[in-house]
This record gives sequence, C-alpha cells and structure tokens, in this order.
Amino acid sequence: MALEEYKRKRRFEETPEPPPKVEKKSGNRFVVQMHDATRLHYDFRLEMDGVLKSWAVPKGPSLDPADKRLAMQVEDHPVSYFDFEGTIPEGNYGAGTVMVWEVGTWQPLSPVPVNGKYVPGTPVEAREMLAKGDLKFRLNGKRLKGDFALVHIKSRRGGSKGNEWLLIKKKDDFAEPGFNAEQFDTSILTNRTLDEIGGDQRSKEWHSDRPASTRTKPKAAWLADTLARVEKKRRRAITAENAAPSRARKPRRSSTGAKKKPRSSRAT
Repeated sequence: MALEEYKRKRRFEETPEPPPKVEKKSGNRFVVQMHDATRLHYDFRLEMDGVLKSWAVPKGPSLDPADKRLAMQVEDHPVSYFDFEGTIPEGNYGAGTVMVWEVGTWQPLSPVPVNGKYVPGTPVEAREMLAKGDLKFRLNGKRLKGDFALVHIKSRRGGSKGNEWLLIKKKDDFAEPGFNAEQFDTSILTNRTLDEIGGDQRSKEWHSDRPASTRTKPKAAWLADTLARVEKKRRRAITAENAAPSRARKPRRSSTGAKKKPRSSRAT
C-alpha cells in the first residue's frame, strides 16, 4: 500500500493530518496511536522504507503470548504521522480523536532462529518477511517490549479484502499474561487522555467557517468489511423489530372460536 491511497482518502484543506511524503532516509521507529473513530481501536505503525506500515488493532497490542490480536492492514502513512495527536473533524475520513499511546524503536528478527532464539535481522529480511506475510520483529518501547510477529491470515469470511493479520507476542522475558492495553489511558507524549485531547483547543483540530460537508461520512480508516457485518446485521434486526407492530393483525377469535365482528364506524 503506497501513500497514493493515503492521499486519495483525505481532504487536506480540512484535516490536520500531515500531507503524504515519502522520506528519503528510512528509520526504525514504531508508534501506536489510540484512535476514537467509528469504534475505538489502536493503530500500530512500523517505520519502513520511508513510510509507516500500518495496521489497525481493534483490541490493542498485548504482551500476553496467549492473545492473538486481529490486525487489519491499512494504507501506508507518512513518517510525519508519527507524533500526530489531535482531532480529525467530522465528515472526514477517520473522523475522531487520535492519541499517541506508545512510541519506541523496532528491529527485524532473522526468520531463522539461532540456537532456538531469534537474532536481529536486516532491512532486506524485513521486506521479504512482510511480503511473505510473516514479519518477526523486536520492540523497544515504554509499554511494549520484546519479540512479536505479524502473521497474514486467510479469512474464511466471504468478501475479505485480504488485509487480515494477527499480532502475536512471543514468549520471552517481557511476556505478561493477562495484559490489558486499556490500563494505559494517557498519551505517552503529553500525558493527556482522549477526552482532554478532544476538548483541548490547543490540539491540531481544524476549524472551518464553511458549512459542513453534505457528502456521506466516510468510513473510519481501520474499518474493514469483515468487521462491519456484525453492526449492519444488528441494525437490520432492530429495524425489522421496530417495523413489526405496523403489520396488519388478524382478527381475534372469541372463546367460542367465532370471529369477532368489527365495530361500525358509523353512528347508530
């Protein structure tokens, strides 16, 4: 996924998000952003080849090796998105508040372990593993540390876009059974909560003196068809239930089994 897709989905005269730009020099940082959009989720991003390779993780990353977190791959983001924190206005793609939940550095791990342990790999190996759908890497952050893997999976659900991965923590000294990402609810950069960022006028919120867009509100960046079906089904069920009382009812029968005659609307 290139930055063309990132650019296509956004109107930069209305959103505070940084414009698309591929950096000539590639770094090795990673960032996790909590994003309160259509649904609250976490955006996991690895700096690679001048962009941020990105996955949306609905339940957030985990340090528990027993957790296999669904991670939906989304479009590449510019490296300047690394410290973006603020509010994307309504009517724009991914509308909602963004908070920097974690930052740090990462390094690829060689796909072949040495003496049963994974050792640092190379950028070339990282590209090859990503292309094959089995990227192994090590994180050095403040909340996330140790070895992880991103594994591409084939969905059994119809209509899949092929962007479903699993984010898995490897067993090591940093593993933490029962880890819950929600225990950390403040920005790693500014120590603010989502509510504080959303209501803080100093945030990078875009204000317009033009009327709101009449276009259909776009989907949040992370939302894939496979995750939207449940919500659509629930809404259809509610609509059907609400419509049920309006159906014509059959005339009731008396205790003897004979049909009751409807009352005349005319005065007698």
